[in-house]
Amino acid sequence: MNGAKLRERLAGGEAVTMLTPHHASSGLAVRLVELGADAIFVDCEHGTWSFEDVRVTAQAIRGAGGAAIVRPHSHERPVLIRYLNAGADGLMVPMVDTAEQARAIVDAVRYACPADHEKRLVIAMIETPKAIDDIDALLAVEGIDVFFIGPGDLSQNMGYPPAPPFGQPRPQAVMERVELAVKKIRAAGKIAGTLVTSDELPFWLERGVKYFYIHSDPFLRIGLAGIKKMLGR
Repeated sequence: MNGAKLRERLAGGEAVTMLTPHHASSGLAVRLVELGADAIFVDCEHGTWSFEDVRVTAQAIRGAGGAAIVRPHSHERPVLIRYLNAGADGLMVPMVDTAEQARAIVDAVRYACPADHEKRLVIAMIETPKAIDDIDALLAVEGIDVFFIGPGDLSQNMGYPPAPPFGQPRPQAVMERVELAVKKIRAAGKIAGTLVTSDELPFWLERGVKYFYIHSDPFLRIGLAGIKKMLGR
């Protein structure tokens, strides 16, 4: 499992990129790895991936040298176990608000993979003001590899739209909360992650973020906009 390779790279101080194909496509996932993505985000919370899709795609991603990181739709223990048994290289679990929830996730991973749980990357998504307020307790939980601040859901939970208009920054209040969380994660000696655009990446890299989730759609949007401009449309 390539989750262990990602953990080693993060522990060595490297930054890691995870891109989403936005579609249940093993071919597109592999192509993103071939083009330079370290990991592929297999979104089973908002996406249409089945367990069989996860199994087949994870094999293909590993074959290309990447890692398949699955976001389940919930914390349900049987769901976490099924995705791990389907071949996920790691889990990126949404809405982790408490230390108790974080410990339950770690326990589920170790139960599902008793012989090789260390080969799976475990990512806790911090997406609410409560989770940021209580982040010190979360950071004390052993077995979480990356503490990932999800700015979209955090924005919604703070009363803002989940995403700003294309090319515009997020509200300053949200950015300040993300930055506070990153500082606490780094101060605890843990790995911080967040969602970024290519323009935002240098800002967060400078502040110690090492795990970057990047959408592929903006690259397509920019490229197609350039073609349309050349065609005078």
